[in-house]
Amino acid sequence: MYKGRKVDARENLIFPLDGMDAFNATRHIEMLKNYVGYFKIGLGLNSKMGVPQAVDMVHRFGGKAFVDQKIKDIPNTLADATKGLADLGVAMLNVHASAEIDGMMAVAENKGSTLAYAVTVLTSMDEEEAYLAYGMPVKAKVLQFARNAVLAGMDGIICSAEELPMLAKHKELIRLRRIVPGIRPKWAPPDDQSRFMTPTEAIKAGGPEVKLVIGRPISKPPIDIGTPVDAVKLILEEITGALEACDKSRERIL
Repeated sequence: MYKGRKVDARENLIFPLDGMDAFNATRHIEMLKNYVGYFKIGLGLNSKMGVPQAVDMVHRFGGKAFVDQKIKDIPNTLADATKGLADLGVAMLNVHASAEIDGMMAVAENKGSTLAYAVTVLTSMDEEEAYLAYGMPVKAKVLQFARNAVLAGMDGIICSAEELPMLAKHKELIRLRRIVPGIRPKWAPPDDQSRFMTPTEAIKAGGPEVKLVIGRPISKPPIDIGTPVDAVKLILEEITGALEACDKSRERIL
């Protein structure tokens, strides 16, 4: 068991099945099922095998499914899509925050017990791309999206770890859960991520409840790290250490 004093480190770890077909996804789920809290099912796998089939595949191995479709449409369509995903028993789903407050409200009102997250600014975007897309800096747009998510009744947001300290300064956002993509251990290359942190840095910035999306450092680790299981064990050890440090810090405050 990879546990900090209060929290199971696996609950902080989301593994994306991105870029995989059904065979490779099944292989990774079976390999990592004892080390990963959630398996993220993205658009690629959804288009190859269908959402219900992909979710069932995760559930068959005892895993928890996070359906990452970044859905965006008119409120009625979002409500219908959300009901369908909730009926599949997925643990988490997301909607793009650019669906605006009404769209996110439709998701929040129809999600049942599924946790619904609002996607803010993609971690692959840099400042120039954010200006072109939104007409404002990354942090300003993330803050705007996060405030809208609160008003809409969303459970949480998805953002870069770099935005976590900024968001923590705003008391109106305190109830929002955080999912953070773009996490890279020091021993892993950044790949296509423009805004990223290590697991330790992200937990220090976002607290022990933050969930980390880590893919290629696990599925394609450097040769000197070893297999995907070797890589995920190293990551869980790092997360555990960060969680224990958070606990000790809270004890000193109390």
